[in-house]
Amino acid sequence: MKFNTKTIHGGDFEVDPAYNSVMPPVYFTSTYKQKSPGDHKGFEYSRSGNPTRLAFEKTLASLENGNHGFAFGSGIAAIDAVLKLLKPGDEVISTGDLYGGSYRLFTKIYQDFGIKFHFVDMSQASTIESYVNEQTKLVWVETPTNPMMNLIDIEAVGQLTQKCNLLLAVDNTFATPYLQRPLELGADIVMHSATKYLGGHSDVVMGSLIVNDKELADRLYFIQKASGAVPGPMDCFLVMRGIKTLHVRMQRHCENGKAVAHALRKNPHVDKVYWPGFEDHPNYEIAQKQMSDFGGMVSFTTKEGNLESAKKVVERLKVFTLAESLGGVESLAGHPATMTHASIPKEEREKTGVVDSLIRLSVGIEDIDDLLGDLEQALT
Repeated sequence: MKFNTKTIHGGDFEVDPAYNSVMPPVYFTSTYKQKSPGDHKGFEYSRSGNPTRLAFEKTLASLENGNHGFAFGSGIAAIDAVLKLLKPGDEVISTGDLYGGSYRLFTKIYQDFGIKFHFVDMSQASTIESYVNEQTKLVWVETPTNPMMNLIDIEAVGQLTQKCNLLLAVDNTFATPYLQRPLELGADIVMHSATKYLGGHSDVVMGSLIVNDKELADRLYFIQKASGAVPGPMDCFLVMRGIKTLHVRMQRHCENGKAVAHALRKNPHVDKVYWPGFEDHPNYEIAQKQMSDFGGMVSFTTKEGNLESAKKVVERLKVFTLAESLGGVESLAGHPATMTHASIPKEEREKTGVVDSLIRLSVGIEDIDDLLGDLEQALT
């Protein structure tokens, strides 16, 4: 089954054998009747399993060409579940330029539990190996990175982690399975903040994991059930509904993102533009190799190069909305240094390029002329 068809028919799970409804029903129930103790129809309590949630998990696994999917109450809850595979003394090698919420979870929660994190520039996969030792258990990758749009060669990192017997987890939120499928490139775990492009309408908060290995899936299911950070059935339904238009939305996100990136590059009030589709992007060849298009995320710095200039631009936007998050049908603008990445110390932020004049755009699916006009008037 081709990807565009999978978004609508993927999952192969008949949730309503009684009435054959075309859409999966939303099962608002906390518990399930049992014929005899332990004799039930596959569900006993909705923390451990819900038919609507299972339908979503099967759909998402299908999109990533994975065998097992798991839904969580947020993207951070999904990352938290991965870190619970570790124990005190273990070490993690992470992308240096990554989402502030991930950095906060790593350094403010799990570092205190005895897990050590190395934040590494992975633009060259070979640099990772020097950080590997007997305590290393996990490599955490974001690609494209948030918000600097750096590219990491998943296949090259996967070859290294397989050689060293390490787990490789890839945050695929920016690209979505429409643009890249990390499991096919050697990843063990794929993570999504389903809040973003998968849901696509800025109306639900949810996260997910997808894996192939049965033993790893069993461990993650135990963590999901035991820790209980699961989404409600309505959230699962909303993201499933969003997935049905993922392919057509992503096509427009990519088209508009390209137009915005090129327009910003020509604007005299803009200094640098970060978008993986530029041929002079340092890792453009990686983007061509592992992505089918370049996505709708674009970051740029103002020519003035200071906080005040960035604030003035985002305050003047009218079609773009100044807000957290990304991946919705509407265009959003964010200021990473004071919003999504504020939890990262200034010195550490600026090492990766997250300076005060940086603005991150999530380019939506509106008419491109309106988006370009809005940016032009805000910058002028």
